[in-house]
Amino acid sequence: MHLRLLKHLVSSCLTLALLLSLSASAVAADKYELKVVTDRPDAIYKTGETAKFLISLTKNGKPVSGEKVSITVDNFIGGASGFPQGSKTLGEEPTEVEVTSDKPGFLRCVVKAGAPVNQTKIAGAGFSPEKIELSKPAPEDFDQFWTNQIAKLEEVPMDPKLTPVKQKDAQVEAFDVQVNCLGGAPVSGYFGKPKDAKAKSLPAILWVHGAGVRSSSLTNAIKGANNGMLSMDINAHGLPNGKPAQYYKDLATGKLKDYRQAGRESRDTVYFRGMFLRLVRAIDFLTAQPEWDGKTVIVIGHSQGGGQALAAGGLDDRVTFIATGVPAICDHSGRAAGRINGWPKLVETGADGKPNPTQLKAASYVDAVNFATRAKADAIMSVGFIDSVCPPSSCYAAYNQLSGKKQIINKPLMGHAAPADVHKAFFDAVLKHVEEQAGK
Repeated sequence: MHLRLLKHLVSSCLTLALLLSLSASAVAADKYELKVVTDRPDAIYKTGETAKFLISLTKNGKPVSGEKVSITVDNFIGGASGFPQGSKTLGEEPTEVEVTSDKPGFLRCVVKAGAPVNQTKIAGAGFSPEKIELSKPAPEDFDQFWTNQIAKLEEVPMDPKLTPVKQKDAQVEAFDVQVNCLGGAPVSGYFGKPKDAKAKSLPAILWVHGAGVRSSSLTNAIKGANNGMLSMDINAHGLPNGKPAQYYKDLATGKLKDYRQAGRESRDTVYFRGMFLRLVRAIDFLTAQPEWDGKTVIVIGHSQGGGQALAAGGLDDRVTFIATGVPAICDHSGRAAGRINGWPKLVETGADGKPNPTQLKAASYVDAVNFATRAKADAIMSVGFIDSVCPPSSCYAAYNQLSGKKQIINKPLMGHAAPADVHKAFFDAVLKHVEEQAGK
């Protein structure tokens, strides 16, 4: 009797355990998707128009209601007032949050859902972004300052040192290149070119890097050469190439840890001054090659590289095309105009909400927006409407100043990124520019 009872209890426990397991699996399998979009696919409105953020939630692909979410709308400046805030309980139909702006710029809607959803989603909306103006004029002596810097650079002999680099493409020659520059750090990169190219036959392309500390990219140098160009990829700091990963990691956590804000009290010491001069010296090297076609120079990069591309276009009239993805180093004085400034937030904001005046003055000499006002090159730019690193207003502040033939890739739900489709669009635009230049 006791044995039969024991067997029954064991069987019951096993059944209960199985049911609990199946129940837990069913719960674990539930898939929630929180979504926030604008009522227009392009997320662009005119100032004064009403934009609607549409918030919805699905569970296993089906609309659900009753979940509560928190909602924060701002202009990318935390704590900004005057925009919708609070919580809402979602229904089966999308919940609408209406916003508007009486001046050109961008608003974002941040939606957070707690357990069991545990998701945060963001959408952005632009209001007459093509009318975003300079937040502050360039200094009156901006051009003279950079003319003087380049004159000093020209006094430094290039003395390029080319070391052959082994790589698999038999149709390409590749080299590690070191070129003397002003300020101590050389131009350091990989250079590739098609073998047996004729004199004055090739356009030139310069690849520049986003933030961080790393070697130059041999892959980019080869890619450009494979497409019939003199192709050079340089790292942002003039560092030796091809070192072990630990070498760059040690610099990133040591000497170069805070490079982005180094020397920001003066235009003569700000770190980007040297970085920008290396752009000009790299172009000096490329255009000194006997194979250069004498008319085409392309600069391409994303984030910090995008800012460098804009700077190169404004500093050097040899640049004929700029490919600038979610550009950094833009609109340092944005806070002076009541909008967010871009990476690297070079200018501190005081307790009174005003930008540091000393830093603001120095930063104006290395603001990619000010270089954009002087660039005559054709251009392509990408911008993410929810990019908090290089906010869309800072990108558009630069884009609107470009005077050449230009196009912009708006990505309403993209943050700070350079996805494959943008890379493809950029390189397609590069090849089209090369083709157009060949026909001139």
